[in-house]
Order: sequence, then structure tokens, then C-alpha cells
Amino acid sequence: MAKLTKEALLDKESFSGRELAELSLGQVSALLAAGRVTSRSLTENMLERAGANESNAYITVNQEALAQADASDKRRALGQELGPLDGVPMALKDNICVQGLKTTCASRMLENFIPPYSATVARRLSDAGAVLLGKLNMDEFAMGSTSENSIFGPVKNPRNPKLVPGGSSGGSAAAVAERSAYFTLGTDTGGSVRQPAALCGVVGLKPTYGRISRYGVVAFASSLDQIGTLASDVEGAALSLQAIAGKDPLDGSSLAAPAEDYLSFLKGAQGAKGLKIGVPEEYMGPGIQEEVRRAVLSLSEKLKAAGATVEACSLPRLDYALSAYYVISSAEACSNLGRYDGVKYGYRAPSYDGLEDMIRTSRSQGFGDEVKRRILLGTYTLSAGYFDAYYRRAQQARTLIMEDFRQAFEKYDVLLTPTSPVTAWPIGTRHTDPSEVYAMDICTVSVNVAGLPAISLPCGQDSRRMPIGAQLIGRPLSEGILLKAAQAAEELAGEEARAK
Repeated sequence: MAKLTKEALLDKESFSGRELAELSLGQVSALLAAGRVTSRSLTENMLERAGANESNAYITVNQEALAQADASDKRRALGQELGPLDGVPMALKDNICVQGLKTTCASRMLENFIPPYSATVARRLSDAGAVLLGKLNMDEFAMGSTSENSIFGPVKNPRNPKLVPGGSSGGSAAAVAERSAYFTLGTDTGGSVRQPAALCGVVGLKPTYGRISRYGVVAFASSLDQIGTLASDVEGAALSLQAIAGKDPLDGSSLAAPAEDYLSFLKGAQGAKGLKIGVPEEYMGPGIQEEVRRAVLSLSEKLKAAGATVEACSLPRLDYALSAYYVISSAEACSNLGRYDGVKYGYRAPSYDGLEDMIRTSRSQGFGDEVKRRILLGTYTLSAGYFDAYYRRAQQARTLIMEDFRQAFEKYDVLLTPTSPVTAWPIGTRHTDPSEVYAMDICTVSVNVAGLPAISLPCGQDSRRMPIGAQLIGRPLSEGILLKAAQAAEELAGEEARAK
């Protein structure tokens, strides 16, 4: 459905199930507030769509979803609504813990794990009245760029089921793209919210490191992991961020800086006028699909014509980012996954000969190939003979990359780049060479290495009508300005960029 004004939306007499599903988060929030729809009707519609699961986006459906919807409708009837997300159906990536609801990380290691507590973001969304539809498919332990590394089978791109949706939050992006959730949460360690958002044609926001609590998220690489939001438009990303951002005493890495009123940056905004935008030349070189390059440059020209200052710029140490990322992330993954030993919780091998063999066999059978690959790489880089040569140097490169960004943001409000170097590719075609898959993160990993906020939004389509994503990167804690710039870019990209 084309995005209607609030007045036109409220004047519409009725909605079909398909029309309800195609509403944006902001639209459905307005209808709930006006009493035009009920949370139960929305939730039943979304559960039906999730039940079809054509993209294999859902791992677990929440059996309490309708009860949550009924509770929301009761609150609204009494004039006690909790805010704009009250009654809105959404879903979570399956590495975000919810008390009493299976959390698997798409791994045999946690196939039957039921958390005794909820992640802070899950509690905050519950406190905001959002209805949890279920848990979403992903790359095992969030390690991958395709969402094929799952014991539940690969996620399929809703635009073309023969193609990957991106990863590791492929289920989160696919659920929004197929309209089986109004918004979702994913995790972004090296682009795992933004890259699948780009490949599926939705909006994906990765905030500043520490802006959102990581408490209750199954750790991959602790200095890089960050929860992000996915929605059909920029307003939806702002609404969902508003509900979950802020300091959390349960997470020592969460920032004390208070969350802002992100929607205020979108209201009455003057579009692109006055924005200073840099286009780093390192993101436009060899390896970037020509259709992707043209779409991003076309968007830059539209922004310039709309009143923004747009200039080419340089991040000279960006070439270090991919190598530094994989060294740091694998080292931290190796450390974080050491807890899965078959003793305390998780998968235990059915037969073994003594404690050492139990641990070895449980880990061998419980982890998939990609997770084992990261553990081996991390163990190697942290070993006594190679720590200085790899891990220490990766951290030094990280400092240089952060300095490049700091200097760029002395001049520019945001940086504009492609999100993914290519559009979606066929399922099963790139597993013979892991380094080829790792290279798909080339446009996104530097943001995590530097701890910056970034957002991906649709900016065009390739010759197959598959989505192309543009990425906007901001300085630390500048989510408001980033969302303002993204909304301007979204309006300029036009409806054709999002068309199915």
C-alpha cells in the first residue's frame, strides 16, 4: 500500500488482511490510537502470515501472542494505553532471550534452551505493550552473512525465494519484507542488521555501540555486538528505537547518555537542506556492483539537488577494516563460546569417554562449520605466538579507523555509502570459499569497528528488481541527525525503490 497521510488513512472505511499487513509501523500505531483496528485483529493477521512461513523466517511462534494482544485492547478500552507501540505485533531475532520462550541461536548447541530471564530490550518492548509474535531465524550464533548457517534451514529472500536474504539477521529482515511483523529486532556485529535490510529492501538501523543494552543477548563478539531495529520505513526505525534505547544498569557497556526524542527529528524536518554529506571514495571502488554504485551516486545527486552539500571524501585506513574485524570478532567469539561445554547448559553429546571427551564431542556435534571456523581462527590469533602479530595489530588498526571517521565528522554530518557491495545472490552458491562471503561485509564492518551508528534504506533496484541499499553513517550518539538524513533520502529515493 502506498503510504497514506494520517488523515487519508483514518478516512479509509475498511482494510483487507493484506492491506493491514502492508501498513507501516507508524500507520498501524495511528490506527490503534484512533480505535480503528484492534491489536487482536492485527495479531491474528500477522500470526496467519507468520504461520505460512514461506521465507522460513520464524523458528518459534509465541503461543501467548493473542493474550498479549487482548491485554493491549483492554488497556486501550480503559484509556490506559502504554504508548505508540502498545498492541503492535513484532518479532525478535532468536539470540535475544525471552523468559520461558525457546531461544536457540539457530544452533544445535541451544536447540532446546529456554531462558529463565528476558533481555532488557524484550522487557522494554513488553513494558511498551508490543505484542511478541515469535523468534526469528538467523545464522548460527549470528556468524554469517547469508542466514544459511542455521539448523532450521536457510532463510529465503521474500523478493525471490531462490536468493539469500543476507545475514545474520536474515529472518528479522525477511519478516518485515514479507509483512509478517511490523518491526523486528536483530543484532549487528559487522553489518548483520544493515546488510539483510539492504538485500530485502527494508530499513535497518544499527545505533551507537552502547546506545541499546546487550543484556540478555547471546554474545558473539562483545566489543562489536549491538542490537538494531528493522522496519518498513525510517519512521518505524525511529519509533522502535525510542522504546529500547537508554542506559541499563544490567549492562556495564551501555551508555549513560539519555535517549533522545527520535521522532522529533522527523517532524517538521526540512529534508536534505543544510545537511553536509561525505561520500567516501573507498566505498565506491572495485568490488562494488555497477548497479549498486549507480544507485548510491544517483541518491547523492538527488540529495545535492535538494539542498544538501555533497562531497567526495576519503577514509584512508578503511582497507584495514575487514581484516581487523575478523581478527577481533573471532577472538571474542572464541572466548564467548568457551562456556558451551556440555556441562552447565546446552547440548551434551549422548555418548563420551570421560569429561574431556564429553566437552570435545559436545562442541564438535553442537556447533556448525562456520562457528567452528571462527573458534579456530580466534584461538589461533589469541595464541601466545601470534597474539602480537594479529590481535594487537587488529586493535591498533581499529584505533586508526576510528581516527579516520573522527576527522571526517569534523566536516560532515553523515557519510553516504552502499550497504552491500552486491545485491542478493543465489542460496548455496558461495559456501565453497568463506572468504568470498566475508567480503560481503566490506561496506559495513568499519562502522562496528568504530562503534558508530548507521542506517540502511532502499535506494533502487537492480535489473532483476532486487533491492539496493544505501548506508548513512553518523558520528557517535547522532541517531537523531542520522534518522533525519535517512528520512530525507527515503523521500528522494521514491516509492520505486521500495516497490515489490
